[in-house]
Amino acid sequence: VGVVKDFIIESPFQESISPLMVFGPGRDFAQVIHMKLNKNKEASANIATIEKIFKKFNPEYPFEYAFADESYAAKFKSTEQMGTLASLFAGLTIFISCLGLFGLAAYMAESRIKEIGVRKVLGASVMGIASLLSKDFLKLVLVSFIIATPVAWYFMSGWLNEFSYRIGIEWWIFAIAGMASALIALLTVSYQAISAARSNPVKNLRTE
Repeated sequence: VGVVKDFIIESPFQESISPLMVFGPGRDFAQVIHMKLNKNKEASANIATIEKIFKKFNPEYPFEYAFADESYAAKFKSTEQMGTLASLFAGLTIFISCLGLFGLAAYMAESRIKEIGVRKVLGASVMGIASLLSKDFLKLVLVSFIIATPVAWYFMSGWLNEFSYRIGIEWWIFAIAGMASALIALLTVSYQAISAARSNPVKNLRTE
């Protein structure tokens, strides 16, 4: 007789684990035997030893085995596939967003070309002009972050509630996401902003 810690034996989406008793119908009969392998030996060596003992006492039946981690992985297979697809589409969405952001930065730099020329004539630095152009995009990122955070928290909480045993949603996850979004936006618009700031002010002022 022994007592073990709680573990998921069926679906990971099941309700909280209830008391479970595992017993055999007789002393000399067992359909499934759960064993803990020796960590100091290779898995193949452990399996070979177990198979040898099994065939010694039960030669009429085939020796079949499975690892607990593989069984648990199979239970979460659909969840892992969904996570992979979500990551793929998220990456694609970020890429398309960066293309649109790059085009918008080029348009805004072109529309403010005379202003940039005047600022350079008056002594504005390249980094000062680049910061001025990038600041507008960072404001948009901040507004988007404020809107997206509660929405993301709502859907993440709903998904995690499907599991009886789940992790919490920490604040730093959203902080990292916000900083990453700002960094991606800044890197995307930096090229256009610096190019516009380094352009010839005389040529810019002559542009109609």
